[in-house]
Amino acid sequence: MIARDALAQLPVRTALPALRAALDGAGSAVLCAPPGTGKTTLVPLDLAGLTGAGPRRRVLVAEPRRIAARAAARRMAWLLGEQVGDRVGFTVRGERRAGPRTAVEVVTTGVLLQRLQRDPELAGVDVVVLDECHERHLDADTSAAFLLDVRETLRPELRLVAASATTDAEGWAGLLGGVSGPAPVVAAAGVSHPVETVWAPPERPVRPAHGLRVDPALLTHVAGVVRRALRERTGDVLCFLPGVGEIGRVAGELAGVDAEVLQVHGRAPAEVQDAVLAGGDGVRRVVLATSVAESSLTVPGVRVVVDSGLARVPRMDHARGLSALTTVRASRAAARQRAGRAGREAPGVVYRCWAQGEDGRLPAFPDPEISVADLTAFALQAACWGDPDASGLALLDTPPAGALAAAREVLTAVGAVDADGRATPRGLRMARMGVHPRLARALLDGSAEVGVRRAAEVVALLSEEPPRAYGDDLAEAWRTARRGGDGYAARWRQEARRLAAAVGEPGAAGAGEAPRGDGAGRGAPDDAVAGLVAALAFPERVARARGAGGYLMASGTGAEPGGEGSRLRDARWLAVAVADRPVASASARVRLAAVIDEDTACAAARALYSSGEEVRWSDGDVVARRVERLGAIELAVRPLSAPDPELVREAVVAGLRREGLGLLRWPAGAVAVRQRMAFLHRELGAPWPDVSDAALLARVEDWLGVELGRARRRADLERVDTGAALARLLPWATGDAARFDELAPERIEVPSGSRVRVDYGGEQPVLAVKLQELFGRQESPRIAGGRVPVLVHLLSPAGRPAAVTADLASFWRDGYRAVRAELRGRYPKHPWPEDPSAAEPTRHTTARLRRG
Repeated sequence: MIARDALAQLPVRTALPALRAALDGAGSAVLCAPPGTGKTTLVPLDLAGLTGAGPRRRVLVAEPRRIAARAAARRMAWLLGEQVGDRVGFTVRGERRAGPRTAVEVVTTGVLLQRLQRDPELAGVDVVVLDECHERHLDADTSAAFLLDVRETLRPELRLVAASATTDAEGWAGLLGGVSGPAPVVAAAGVSHPVETVWAPPERPVRPAHGLRVDPALLTHVAGVVRRALRERTGDVLCFLPGVGEIGRVAGELAGVDAEVLQVHGRAPAEVQDAVLAGGDGVRRVVLATSVAESSLTVPGVRVVVDSGLARVPRMDHARGLSALTTVRASRAAARQRAGRAGREAPGVVYRCWAQGEDGRLPAFPDPEISVADLTAFALQAACWGDPDASGLALLDTPPAGALAAAREVLTAVGAVDADGRATPRGLRMARMGVHPRLARALLDGSAEVGVRRAAEVVALLSEEPPRAYGDDLAEAWRTARRGGDGYAARWRQEARRLAAAVGEPGAAGAGEAPRGDGAGRGAPDDAVAGLVAALAFPERVARARGAGGYLMASGTGAEPGGEGSRLRDARWLAVAVADRPVASASARVRLAAVIDEDTACAAARALYSSGEEVRWSDGDVVARRVERLGAIELAVRPLSAPDPELVREAVVAGLRREGLGLLRWPAGAVAVRQRMAFLHRELGAPWPDVSDAALLARVEDWLGVELGRARRRADLERVDTGAALARLLPWATGDAARFDELAPERIEVPSGSRVRVDYGGEQPVLAVKLQELFGRQESPRIAGGRVPVLVHLLSPAGRPAAVTADLASFWRDGYRAVRAELRGRYPKHPWPEDPSAAEPTRHTTARLRRG
């Protein structure tokens, strides 16, 4: 019997006429409805005609998570007074409860993608509801793009609804409406109960989260806030934490509280999730949950929410080929969703574990996965859809070109797409397996090597990372899963059976049994099987030991195994399945890997193998050798006795450009030539060349070409005559080079007959000369065709500075007297005439002058 009283209390009912009208008219709509209004439960029932209004239709509801899909189906079935699987059913990966009478089917967005690839028309489906579209999961965005394509080309009568409590309504309306104009936006007024906000930041600063690490001090604080909430408030407490590890730690710190502590996350067994969502039996509860509890479901009895303010999201490090979850600050939209859980059934309160002043600095919405995540699966879906570059897909955000190119490289390497990016028959098969393309490759190729069942079991371990308690050794984790009776082991067995069936081995249902040794080459030990399958999935992560407990992966990234007791630390080679790179760390941290040998590494990563001559500048000299590589890993190295001269030349040039002109010898004469050339370039410009370091390195072939042809090593560079080489840059073609000594003379003859060197090392050329040698000269010397006066440093008879002038006539007239008065007593043997402008210049003493 239909629970009409419950249906009548759902606020979204007032928006149903407008929603039906929008779908009958435009065929699509955006539904904005606050948490608790019934958008996930009443709307699909109404659109399917199961509440007594409107024609009967078949409705598909897409949810981002399995727990939400099961909960929504169960709630709708209860409202109809039925069991799940009758008129309301659900399908998630590995589990389906639906039948011929099912009118409303709740699926995950991943399942929806699979159906669209198999049957783009979605035969028999009249309405698709994309729930919680604000979360911007990649599968949801891709599903929306495919559905819009279906509406435009195959099924214009297919109705689409994008539903969310907090979303970019205008963006979704424009996307669903297309060229005909925005789709209607239907808003449902919420009557959720008021939720009080209590700001509860830690008393002392905590370290920001990075990677998967969360400061234990913050988790201790969150546990303390939960205890405070239990003291201050009534009702059950729902506490949001970023991941399973944090849930376990906080649960441990809540030992002894007067309440039942429950844990809800994507890895929790379905029966545990169902029990939490079914409500308590009078005992007060504390529910520790990840973001799976943000939306699409109500946890009965909750009056208090404790929000850690953290979320875990996927991030792709394209430079290192590492895709992993990372911990970030939750967005304001997520915080509103979380707080709304406290006001579903009665007035509530949210304790936010951050300062009120920080709230405005939180991001408004979460980053769309398409902007930050690994796009390999998306690229394969797009290729199978017939749009390899995704340019024809209606997406709210354009996928980053670099990430899409990286994804295409992976797909090409595993044979999923051809040179044009179009899906191959193998790629089509991989896309239908419901796992990441890397894992699909490992399943297909591994099955041929070790048998379908064993390959499926290892891939099932890789598709959902085992609990930390299983350890970091993949083979040992496999054995633990076989023996295990926990929720993870049950899900693993189910997934292994599904994967084996997807490959097509009818007798592969016995996941978890001991290996049968079924066929030649298939009786290898678990360690070898686990290593091969992991290496097939992640060939760029095969790693070889490089001393001090570290490893180098084929991708070029360093890797460090786990704890001191890990057997992985003693291995020569590893196949790294799961790794992340902590912030500010040069190496990745291995979280799950298998021991392999070199043959397995080379076989699995043969696309990365290369062999050839290598001549390059390394460690300060030319290195010439023949190298066999597996990506960045050097397998074998032999020196080359007669390397290609052109490669040597390129290496020498690279060394010069990397280490600078200091590799050359610069005697005083060469330095002087360079300074004179720099002076002319500065004062006269073209055709006099720029001889700065950057300019010389850019034109190194022009002035060092001959020497580079003869150089074989660093020592040869040190023998280069740099002065003669620089002279090649003088403007010989224009004839100006002949005036080099005239315009920038190396020496200037002074009245005494001495030829004194000019110093061009400063901003102005300097002539340092003894004062008596300039007697009789009226004007200061000028160079550069008379444009630039030389700065004269007048020296005492002992060669010490006495005066500086650029105007010699002015000095004789105004400055000489003071210098004469100061120095004549100190140097009485030298001439100090009253009128130096008319005196005889000399390098000698007065007595020497008298002797003639």
